[in-house]
Amino acid sequence: MMENPAGKKVSLPAFSSITHAARKPKREFEKKHEQADDASADSSAEFPDRASMMEVRLQAQEDEITLLKSSLADALRRIRLHDQLLPILKQQLIAVNPAAARVLNQVCGSDGCNNRKLSSSSAGDGIRLSANSHVSDLVSPPNGHIGGPKSLKQSMATQDRSTQTDPAPLAQERAPLSRRLQSLNLEDALIPGEPVQEGTRAKLHRVAGLEEEDEEQEEDEEGGGELSWTSSVEEPIQPTTIRGLQREEFHDGSCSPDDPGGSSPSVRTPEQNLTPRPGPLCPIQEGEKKPLVRRNSEKLGNPEKTRKRLDKKAASSANLLTRSPSLESRAKELIAGSGSPASRRGTYGQGQSIKMFIRGRPITMYIPSNIQNYEELKMEPPSERLELDWVYGYRGRDCRANLYFLPTGEAVYFIACVVVLYHINNRTQRHYRKHTDCVRCLTVHPDKVRVASGQTAGVDKDGKPLQPCVHIWDSATLVTLQQIGLGTFQRGVGSVAFSFTDSGASLCVIDDSNEHMLSVWDCNKGTKIAEVKSTNEAVFEVEFNPSDSSNIITCGKSHVYFWTLRDGQFTKKQGIFGKYKKPKFIQCFVFSLTGDVLTGDSEGNILTWGKSAADIKTLGKGAKETFQIMRQTRAHEGSVFTLCNLQGGALLSGGGKDRKIIRWSADLAPERECEIPEKYGAVRTIADVDGEELLVGTTRNAVLRGTFSDGFVAIVQGHVDEMWGLATHPSQNIFLTCGHDRQVCLWNTEEHKLDWSINLEEYGLCAGFCPNGSVVSVGLNSGRWLVLDLLTREVVSESTDGNEQLSVMRYSPDGSFLAVGSHDNFIYIYTVTEFGRRYTRFGKCNGHSSFITHLDWSKDGKYIMSNSGDYEILYWDIAGGCKLLRNRYESKDREWASYTCVLGFHVMGVWLEGSDGTDINALCRSHSERMVAVADDFCKVHLFHYPCPKPKAPSHKYEGHGSHVTNVCFTHSDSHLLSMGGKDTCILQWRVLGGGGGGVGDSRERLASASSTSTSSPEPATG
Repeated sequence: MMENPAGKKVSLPAFSSITHAARKPKREFEKKHEQADDASADSSAEFPDRASMMEVRLQAQEDEITLLKSSLADALRRIRLHDQLLPILKQQLIAVNPAAARVLNQVCGSDGCNNRKLSSSSAGDGIRLSANSHVSDLVSPPNGHIGGPKSLKQSMATQDRSTQTDPAPLAQERAPLSRRLQSLNLEDALIPGEPVQEGTRAKLHRVAGLEEEDEEQEEDEEGGGELSWTSSVEEPIQPTTIRGLQREEFHDGSCSPDDPGGSSPSVRTPEQNLTPRPGPLCPIQEGEKKPLVRRNSEKLGNPEKTRKRLDKKAASSANLLTRSPSLESRAKELIAGSGSPASRRGTYGQGQSIKMFIRGRPITMYIPSNIQNYEELKMEPPSERLELDWVYGYRGRDCRANLYFLPTGEAVYFIACVVVLYHINNRTQRHYRKHTDCVRCLTVHPDKVRVASGQTAGVDKDGKPLQPCVHIWDSATLVTLQQIGLGTFQRGVGSVAFSFTDSGASLCVIDDSNEHMLSVWDCNKGTKIAEVKSTNEAVFEVEFNPSDSSNIITCGKSHVYFWTLRDGQFTKKQGIFGKYKKPKFIQCFVFSLTGDVLTGDSEGNILTWGKSAADIKTLGKGAKETFQIMRQTRAHEGSVFTLCNLQGGALLSGGGKDRKIIRWSADLAPERECEIPEKYGAVRTIADVDGEELLVGTTRNAVLRGTFSDGFVAIVQGHVDEMWGLATHPSQNIFLTCGHDRQVCLWNTEEHKLDWSINLEEYGLCAGFCPNGSVVSVGLNSGRWLVLDLLTREVVSESTDGNEQLSVMRYSPDGSFLAVGSHDNFIYIYTVTEFGRRYTRFGKCNGHSSFITHLDWSKDGKYIMSNSGDYEILYWDIAGGCKLLRNRYESKDREWASYTCVLGFHVMGVWLEGSDGTDINALCRSHSERMVAVADDFCKVHLFHYPCPKPKAPSHKYEGHGSHVTNVCFTHSDSHLLSMGGKDTCILQWRVLGGGGGGVGDSRERLASASSTSTSSPEPATG
């Protein structure tokens, strides 16, 4: 996941045209079934599938364009880096050995190269010297200098043979000679015994980052599958003088140049070249066979072998997790020194690297030095567990009749997949969590104990539909009593109602299919009694007649239907509007004490419906009784969204546009009214508490409590649109959220309430607290970012970086820098002064070929690790001028102040096999460094042990969200975890249980210990 907050994420794998829309059926499904609150209530589009298909095609074209732009930018960047490096190499070669310059000119002349630069057409065309062939193959015996073209060609032919995993004709596998010159170590040109100047040493070796890009380009062509794994043993050479390397070969059994008998360059056999050098990380046992990892980019001559290799690459990740010796030597640093030649012998350090393939793109990660036996690491789930502590939010924007008050003093409502029972006096919550997808409707049994709740259909992670159903459960024990209609309803359940006269023995259900099927069920047996197609128009509400359970009323777009159930068969009569204007929507209805039906409509009227005798004079003897409008009462400006009966026959109505609540007498005379504040939206539903006190659900996802005389205050609040930004305070129990509704909200985790909220002109996508805790920065969708004072809520600083949305705001550990990650592929660095109130541009990190998704600072505040939308992991030296660290191997042991990057060695195990690279939206390591929480695209929150560097790491899995989980974050003390959904607008607060002991740094010790003692395989995932 890598995330693209503007419209979710854009996946940029290597040359793949699978679109985000096709990969995210969950979100496409949600878009089909969201209901608008007024005119948009006509949710039954005639051709939803065709519209969805066109949307998918449009998204596919946009993704393809973005993909091609990214690939082109990446190719141009590599070419530019090679072009910058080659002149330096050539100049240094001429400077240290003029004789070699003549050879270079002869070779370039014979190959037809120009004077501008060496060939740089492909990062993978050159042939690199392996650790086992050494540069002595290129040295003539008398003086150790580089030989002429003849010896050079002979040596390169030897190198071709030594680096191939399968034999092939030399003519087919030789690269242009000008490219091969890039593979020469420039130290080959040094005169023996002549010390190397310190000032020129850094310019003599190749940049390791380029080699990594070369091998990743090659693996990109050969790797297959969506997510796969492989490992290899890297042997980065510590370059020394020629004499030192020749002695090393002598000890390996090769002829030494100092030996009079060694008059020709030593040539090792392919078997010798392919034998790995033993070391602490790669114990070679007798009879053990290690598969080879191809390092050079020449294609095999045999197409059958090529096909088999590609098939093997496409195998499962379990089969790809292998170790093999590397055939690529990597220059680390030149070691110069005076004294005896023996003090300048070559020293070899070994380092392991793991390759993870996400949709064919290789991602190389180096194993830290403290892990000695990676393959023997045992992955276990964390000892800590999560327990749902609090649910922030209420779904009022697109649902009706979803707020009730129980005799226990609890308000019942829902959001996401959770039905919340909130005690309005004790301010405590209980949660019913048996639903597998978003809850859409709710009703309470006449006994005021049992509750029925219906859910939408949804899809699983593979795009397969999950069947909707209705749960009947006990509100006292939270035990599910009956599951109704599993496999019967289509798309979802829109409305439910219990019968009255038979003590609630029957349940009526309207589903979300095109025909909006009306069905009646036996609550005790769970069996269907009758079913009928109701209408192709939207249906908003269904109810049994409280005095006759054989009569059922439904209302919706432009209709009121009166149903009669006899002997398992339905008959339908339509309400006749007659001389009255037919409204576009009948929003709600109730039954009066006299048995009449009162409806509220989109014209702001309350209509009284009654049964009239058959009009025999007009219609003849066969005429039947009809339901007609008896009276029209003007009630509100705009829609009447809800009607609520009170004891004694009084009636409450809630308005949309005017936001008024009006109390009416039994004969519909207005008695009292009040208006709720504009910031809470329109009245969605009303629940009576004691005849005087009321609970009001609003269209802006708030629940209000109050009376006509004292007014109303919010007891539940939430966002009203997709959320992405989440940040926790460094020392207090508060956190901040922002999203597409343009709200910035500060919440209190102890008191479970909203401290304050402000509205912005643009929507916020990311946030970060300054370490001193006095200010917080918020990144917006336009490239603009603000710094807010927590106490005054005022903007103390603002700036703009680019014109694309921002995705990360991260302060350095000491608060001296702020890193701003943008969708324009740059990371902007600012110096922070005056306690977080003054910001000055320090530099810009330029090197990513796609948008920035995540970044973290090192503990010393000097380096940054960053991820991008095309699955890159890059490291930056901020203190050194925002420079890109091309040798990623050097960052393997660096410690990070936070860990939110979804790609990295320490969190490699959070990725499931087959992931497409966007399935994980966010992760967060705890401050104790003992666990890591993961937010995925399938409505789940995972809790892993930290670190989890092996595939298929077990975890605890938690449900509750009804949409993709966009962010997770631990509180400052790790006592709670916060997660928030995208479209479900829900914030879940989880209490962290167990796992005491250990602190910061404990994870490194446990990992090193596990790597040296564990022998068993990873345990299966839990939760």
